[in-house]
Order: sequence, then C-alpha cells, then structure tokens
Amino acid sequence: MWTAAPWLMHSSGGARWVEQNYGEYDMTDCIFCKIAAGEIPADILYENEDVLAFRDLNPQAPTHVLVIPRRHISTLNDLQPEDAELVGKMSLAAKTVARQEGIAEEGYRTVFNCNAGAGQTVFHIHMHVLGGRPMHWPPG
Repeated sequence: MWTAAPWLMHSSGGARWVEQNYGEYDMTDCIFCKIAAGEIPADILYENEDVLAFRDLNPQAPTHVLVIPRRHISTLNDLQPEDAELVGKMSLAAKTVARQEGIAEEGYRTVFNCNAGAGQTVFHIHMHVLGGRPMHWPPG
C-alpha cells in the first residue's frame, strides 16, 4: 500500500521519489545517502552527527563543496518545521568550510536547488558552497 505525499511514496518495497520528468527515484540508491553512510568515498571536509560536507565532483568554482544532512530529505519542499535546526546546522557547516578553505573573508555563495526545473539532479537536499572567483548576479 502506498502512503505519504504523492511525490514521496512508501511501500513495502521501499521509498521512491516520483517526479514528472524524472520518473521514480529510489532512495535506497541515493548517492548522498551512500556517501553519508561511508559506502562511497568522498573528499570530506567537515562532518558531525547531523551533516557532512565534501567536494563536488563537478566543481563550478575553484571551491565547490556540498553540505548535506545525513538524514535523507528529497527536496526543500519536503522540509518540515522540525527540520529548521538541521538547515541551520547545514549553514553553520558551510561557514566552517568557507573558513577552512580560505574563502570566508573574500566571500562565497550558498545555493539550494529545488526540483529538476531549478537544476536539482540529486534528490537529497544539499547546499552548494561556492567561492574562489567572482560571483555575478543574477545567477543562472
């Protein structure tokens, strides 16, 4: 039996992300969940019990780090009020990484993409931390 919101359905076969243009996204195959679990190696720069930060494999700036929660949340639309502290911890991790990478004083950008139309390709929320070059406005 399927339960939960129409975009995130749970069945006895596991949880699946359903998105109009992407088809089904099997959370048991989530690459970020596997990185958080230590099943896939990553260049980890910061971690604690709630969040993890690692270098992006396809950097868009000299410094490009992804900050993820260890717990799977597919998109920003799936956040609940009780997740506010977790998102705050992601921001604090970004601040720490920016300082470690030497971009805090010069400046850096943090970005969340939500859903395919905004460029989200991995359906596990993640904050991009970009720096080391001028950031222009508007982005995109």
